[in-house]
Amino acid sequence: MGAGAPLRHVAPQGHTRLFYRHDGNTFSVSETLDREPATPSNGATIGFKCTSPEQVQAFHAAALAHGGIAIEDPPGPRDNGFGPMVLAYVRDPDGNKLCALYRA
Repeated sequence: MGAGAPLRHVAPQGHTRLFYRHDGNTFSVSETLDREPATPSNGATIGFKCTSPEQVQAFHAAALAHGGIAIEDPPGPRDNGFGPMVLAYVRDPDGNKLCALYRA
């Protein structure tokens, strides 16, 4: 989606964090601070801004090809009160809910 390689940072406490930056946005993945297993958040969605409807479809296809599971409605246009959008939702192999979003 254009972010490229992450900035890798090892915090003073010893855990590693990866920061992906692109187009004014930052996405971070971190080892847990308490060294306990990571778990998906109940009620949370991680959203990714896409530049086209085709990128939403490519995100969805890549997620499924890497062990993700399609959830909610099939990828496509929606108008949910926030204006027209193209959305795709998946659960990644760890159970996190991910959304690819293109706002027309």
